[in-house]
Amino acid sequence: MYKQIPIAEGLFTWPSETPALLGSRCRSCNIAEFPRKPSCPACGSEDVVTEELPRRGKLWTWTIQGFMPKKPYHSDETPETFTPFGVGYVELPGAVCVESRLLENDPAKLKIGMEMELVVETFRHDDAGNPVMSFAFKAAE
Repeated sequence: MYKQIPIAEGLFTWPSETPALLGSRCRSCNIAEFPRKPSCPACGSEDVVTEELPRRGKLWTWTIQGFMPKKPYHSDETPETFTPFGVGYVELPGAVCVESRLLENDPAKLKIGMEMELVVETFRHDDAGNPVMSFAFKAAE
């Protein structure tokens, strides 16, 4: 039996029917960061708390990754099976802009300002065959 494992601990809530990215927020100046940081990059305070970031946001900008990324990128893809994918920044209300893989890779279907929603999906498999889960954004329904 295979077990789904997150690509990195503490990056998002998992397993969860409504996964959320985990960021940090400074109690001194209210700046949010993703991924979580032990201190505030704006004011240097170490008085930060972990918070679940909003699951929905707006596509701030995007591009299509048309070539296979170099190491340390590690997926199940090979140069022969690589499929171009969308990459974008999603602005989460009251929080941050998050760089993310997008499930859509058709430029005609991506529009700046469109509503996006967080998903967690299989990114690759580890050496034991376990699905390694990562986050991405898709067009909100």
